Amino acid sequence: MNLHFIDWLIIAGLLCVLIGIAVRTRLLTRSVADFLAGNRCAGRYLLTMADGMAGLGAITIAANFEKFYESGFAGAWWGQILAPLGLILALSGFVIYRYRETRAMTMAQFFEMRYGRRFRVFSGMLAFFSGVLNYGIFPAVTARFLVYFCGLPPSFEMLGFSIPTIAPVMLLLLSMALALTLSGGQIAVIITDFFQGQFVQITILICFFVLLSQISWSELISGLQMAPEQASRINPFKQGDTKGFNPAFFVMVAIINIYSFKAWQGSQGYNAAPKSPHEARMANILGMFRGQVLFLLTMLCPLFVFAMLHLPELASQADAVQATLATIDNPQIQSQMRVPAGLSQLLPVGVMGLFVAMIISAAVSTDDTYLHSWGSIFIQDVVMPLRKKPLSPRAHMWLLRGAIFGVAAFAFTFSLLFPLNEYIYMYFQITGAIYLGGAGAVILGGLYWKRGSVEGAWAAMIIGSILAVTGIVLRNIVWPYLLPDWKLSSPGVAWLQALPEAFPLNGTQMSLIAAGVSAAAYVGFSLLSKRPPVNMDKLLHRGKYTVEQAGHHPAGSAEQPGQFEQPAPAGWRERLYRRLGINEDFTRGDRFIYLFATCFTLFWFAIFIIGSIAAVTIGISDEVWIHWWGFKVVITILLSLIATVWFLIGGVRDLIDFIRHLKSMQRNAADDGSVRGDEHLQEND
Repeated sequence: MNLHFIDWLIIAGLLCVLIGIAVRTRLLTRSVADFLAGNRCAGRYLLTMADGMAGLGAITIAANFEKFYESGFAGAWWGQILAPLGLILALSGFVIYRYRETRAMTMAQFFEMRYGRRFRVFSGMLAFFSGVLNYGIFPAVTARFLVYFCGLPPSFEMLGFSIPTIAPVMLLLLSMALALTLSGGQIAVIITDFFQGQFVQITILICFFVLLSQISWSELISGLQMAPEQASRINPFKQGDTKGFNPAFFVMVAIINIYSFKAWQGSQGYNAAPKSPHEARMANILGMFRGQVLFLLTMLCPLFVFAMLHLPELASQADAVQATLATIDNPQIQSQMRVPAGLSQLLPVGVMGLFVAMIISAAVSTDDTYLHSWGSIFIQDVVMPLRKKPLSPRAHMWLLRGAIFGVAAFAFTFSLLFPLNEYIYMYFQITGAIYLGGAGAVILGGLYWKRGSVEGAWAAMIIGSILAVTGIVLRNIVWPYLLPDWKLSSPGVAWLQALPEAFPLNGTQMSLIAAGVSAAAYVGFSLLSKRPPVNMDKLLHRGKYTVEQAGHHPAGSAEQPGQFEQPAPAGWRERLYRRLGINEDFTRGDRFIYLFATCFTLFWFAIFIIGSIAAVTIGISDEVWIHWWGFKVVITILLSLIATVWFLIGGVRDLIDFIRHLKSMQRNAADDGSVRGDEHLQEND
């Protein structure tokens, strides 16, 4: 057991706070719109912290630990390929602005408005199946993380049976997430995730400075320099032998991120929760600064562990870690648990408790968000469209709660039974592609192309899901279990014997293939369709279809989506703002944040381009790279400290406004995610 009594007190305190919040938020949830989307009244700072926390997750931490242990600082360099991508997507309001304008509460509700009810049901089933399969490993990975970090025994005896310790840990975490989600729906999820997000940011800063006191910067660099020559953790141009997370991985991820931006529905309640499209855009921009804090956790923690395992002066701690890992038979799980086991040897009493509480917060915040999302999607996008009569708000919310409980039960069972034999990120990519393979094209085409048709949507979804499922079967069933027997039974078949021992494509590569073929199918079938173009103004509530709401710009049209009601003044500043997409919704402070985020991101991307060209042409020594990473870490620490204080102040203000608005607003019982007849843009096929 690695935890002290003080550590347990910290953990118990966190759980008590979460339970208290859940009890209070139940009183605020009075309608289906409250339960599904927080009645669309969340501000930017509240969303930045809460949605960011929902996307973090203990499993995401574990996946990043696994990735950066293998790739090190060098992996962060190639990750900067995504820098301009994140800038463009966040600053432009790409997808999220138009999606919020549709006023849909789930993506499949938008699908019904755009493509018809039968397509909504089909895509809802695909999203649900893909989502619960993807989420199915979350509880087990989190529970193992806690078991090996806390030094708990892998199993224990009860009534003559050997029970894996992850089972009661999973049960505890899922029960906590269920209590939060069932009590107040998306309102409870937003408020608890906000508090947990603030707690996690402060804890990350504390843990980083404690680790730096245990292993100095010079010792960290010395440990990283012990990596193999072609698997460097410092020089990104010496990574020929890096497993899985090489430069090609980051390029493929960049392409997939553009294609499927906001398509994944694991946090769909947050997509509909902003009180205006502008607030949704600003929340995305602010999230870029919050990511600086996460860099200290997901990037640097595995590097401290790598150094500890390779420095001779820390051999005793390294031996303790290796002894723990030796108790794990599965080599892939050994890889996942290496960093948690290493951190347990570095963090002192009190900080251990804070770290465990942080992991529990990350787990619960993701669990409650995913349980809410997948349960809601099943009811809203599969069950409700098939009903002929609407439910009462009370019956509707109880049906949602039942589905949420069912998702939790599946995740618990699946986690106990499924053997994960590849990197977490690769599993994410291929299971997500069951839905995302086609959804990316369907969403982008539906929001931005008036010629996008029902036929194109069906083709993209069907082809994408078939390719993804085929990849899962080949990689996880045919190659590891069936191919060896086929080779033994057919020794004379040359082509069969020539097949490699492992499936030649990983999850990311298969996901990219599914996306490319699906996008081509969407465009091709849409061009062949004889349906008339869609009324985009009606879809986006623009022009004469405007719905008055704070921050929702009423002028312009989807065909000519000018950002200003009146022609822009002739001044150079106004012309620059218009070119950058800055409209009258932006206050002076918003413009400063927008422009600073632009300059900040372009600075790092310029460094990436210049550094890459210099490394290829004249070469850059490891010593120069070491100085560069030191500069990068210092800048990150300064921005993390500023962002923590900034978002705490702004978040508390938004939280007060959120609660006040929920207490005073009038509910609309008909606002339940259903699509009425006058909202259809294409006739049901």
